[in-house]
Amino acid sequence: MADTVDIPALMARIGACARAAATELAVTDADRKDMALRSAADAVWARHAAIIESNAKDVAAARDKGLSDAMIDRLLLDEGRIRAIAGSLRAIADQTDPVGEVLAEWSQPSGIHIRRVRTPLGVVGVIYESRPNVTADAGALCLKAGNACILRGGSESYHSSRAIHACLKQGLREAGLPEEAIQLVPTRDRAAVQEMLTMTGSIDVIVPRGGKELVGLVQREARVPVFAHLEGIVHIYVDASADAEKAMRVVLNSKTRRTGICGAAECLLIHRDLVGGLGSDLVRALIEAGVEVRADPALSAIEGTVPATDADWGHEYLDSVIAARVVGDLGLAIGHIEEHGSHHTDCIITEDPAAVQAFFSQVDSAILMHNSSTQFADGGEFGMGAEIGIATGKLHARGPVGAAQLTSFKYLVSSDGVVRP
Repeated sequence: MADTVDIPALMARIGACARAAATELAVTDADRKDMALRSAADAVWARHAAIIESNAKDVAAARDKGLSDAMIDRLLLDEGRIRAIAGSLRAIADQTDPVGEVLAEWSQPSGIHIRRVRTPLGVVGVIYESRPNVTADAGALCLKAGNACILRGGSESYHSSRAIHACLKQGLREAGLPEEAIQLVPTRDRAAVQEMLTMTGSIDVIVPRGGKELVGLVQREARVPVFAHLEGIVHIYVDASADAEKAMRVVLNSKTRRTGICGAAECLLIHRDLVGGLGSDLVRALIEAGVEVRADPALSAIEGTVPATDADWGHEYLDSVIAARVVGDLGLAIGHIEEHGSHHTDCIITEDPAAVQAFFSQVDSAILMHNSSTQFADGGEFGMGAEIGIATGKLHARGPVGAAQLTSFKYLVSSDGVVRP
């Protein structure tokens, strides 16, 4: 669709269709939703060659724009990643339907019986940037939770997202569900984003998934409630009692497996007792793996490091770069994370149970890890099939946002004709 369309009129139509679809989905049984997801998964794999061809257009344009290798990696689709997309759709279909789940129930002395039951949110707006798999993940999770969704992908993934969205629509058709249940905004015009942020009559919640600039824009200007997903400024603290082999394995995987995802480590904190030993070995291993280490003065004597500046503390690189700093003890490590972190994911490597307990109780992040790669900060790895994002706020949803987190609840009250005196 040309980018000269009447954006307010376009978005009003999309919103009205989404609201109508949400009304139908709210009473759709689990089997039909799961049928749509499995059919979509089959379509994704059947069309994988066409999806790769569409993705190649996006990757070529990204290279022409000079995007970093890490950003292109976020965008790139190959057979393995498309197989994973289809697998996520099937995994979501295999999960228990959250809609109608009784969260709690109890009776009162008055004679009333109360149940708190999961219900769909309604219409979810998802605004995301370069990762085309979000099209499938967000659409599938919203559908599983009985929600309609409006997807606005980034211009970088325009062709890829359209190809994947066509598979989702095929799944909906084959299950006899309205195609408007999962809509992709058909324009690259950024005015569509601004319009979504004010659609209080059509959209119940907005989920932004992308960089700091996008999320900041959404938080500042949205009139619709927002599930915030801020930067992944992920820290790993290597404690004095850390096991050297575990530390080496976890730190390298956390930084180098995929540098462009939000669970990638961005800052390494090293206990001062490890300088000259394990701490220095970790820095050298990162450099040997091709990572630029921006080191504080206590580590800057290590050959190959780059002197850190104040801007390196609290920076999300999404690239083969990591900041490294020596801290005196666990308390100072926690203080650094509190000052410079983003409440996304943080990790401690230690063999001291008391240190683990202190870290877990005092660090206020959505995901905390012990002796585990931070690259596990992912809804799929948490058993959710996929995620729509990592919420770093504290209201409603926190951490990986899966189908269950895309529901609200209502109270169902019954009695045998009881009246209140």
